[in-house]
Amino acid sequence: MKLYGGLEKILADVDDNVKDSFRKFKNKIEEFPKYLDEIVRKTRDKISEYGPIIVGTAISALPLYAKTPILSGLYIINTHKGPRGKVLGYGLIGVGIGAAIATGVGIILGLHAIHSLPSSNHIQYLGKGYEAFVPNGQTINYNGQTDPVGDLILSNGTTLHNVIWNGQYASTIINNHNQIVQLNGQFVGQTDPINHQPYVPLQDLYVIKGQVPIQQATLNGQTYYVIEADKINPANIAGFYTYQAWVTNFVAAINTPGTVAAGLPGNSPVFQWTNTTGTVAYQTMLYEHYIRGFSGGYVLVPSNETIVPYGYNDNVPGGAPLSNFISLQKVYNTSS
Repeated sequence: MKLYGGLEKILADVDDNVKDSFRKFKNKIEEFPKYLDEIVRKTRDKISEYGPIIVGTAISALPLYAKTPILSGLYIINTHKGPRGKVLGYGLIGVGIGAAIATGVGIILGLHAIHSLPSSNHIQYLGKGYEAFVPNGQTINYNGQTDPVGDLILSNGTTLHNVIWNGQYASTIINNHNQIVQLNGQFVGQTDPINHQPYVPLQDLYVIKGQVPIQQATLNGQTYYVIEADKINPANIAGFYTYQAWVTNFVAAINTPGTVAAGLPGNSPVFQWTNTTGTVAYQTMLYEHYIRGFSGGYVLVPSNETIVPYGYNDNVPGGAPLSNFISLQKVYNTSS
């Protein structure tokens, strides 16, 4: 093969091409901060009205490991006006944004996985605190079994409707709920003999400590979320009952740091309170005489002292992970 122009010319051409490439790369590096500045300027112009609120709120809500590089990057950009300062500043901001995105994805998957549950038999795990299944009295045939239907209240306050409890304790939950409904029909509207207030409807609920295995199913055209209870350690499931309108308060209280559970002594003045708290406290003890395994007269005591009376359902006994709300070592005393 003939080398036109000779080897020296070829090397010279290669040298010129390399130098030209480096010059172009250097120019692009020098132009990069200007390019970023232009993007930031255009974005700032479009959200100028709400920008300070959005940015301030977003940054303050971030975890420390995401917030620190972003704030450092902003500081460097404002104090070092040269290209190096801008490249370093934007780089740190990028690191913080990456950490924030990773955190956001984790939150979305952990707290809002219900929106992405597939229709196939794919199990996902929801929640991370104390979650509660609340039966509504309906049942459904699922895989040849009669299962209770209700709501699932997650520890973050999210409520899933059309939830099926499938597996261990399904028949027990149906039986317990039916008995509570019967007692509500018998007593609601009658008068508490202690505080002379009308009885209110009580509700059973089943607390799960930790994550709940869920899969999506479509039955008769209706989408359901199925709790696969057989995949849950029985020690992590316990039954309780309280005033129907306070179920969400109960779940919020057990998920609130500092909440303690206590028992009410037989002569507690709480039973004489002429409000719903006094009524429910006594009514939980009334129902224990009619449903085997029920035991009333307990209260959740959050740090704000707004107590939530409840009862324990030994038919779904739970274990050590829920012992703080079952095996009570404290007595609630009040002077009023």
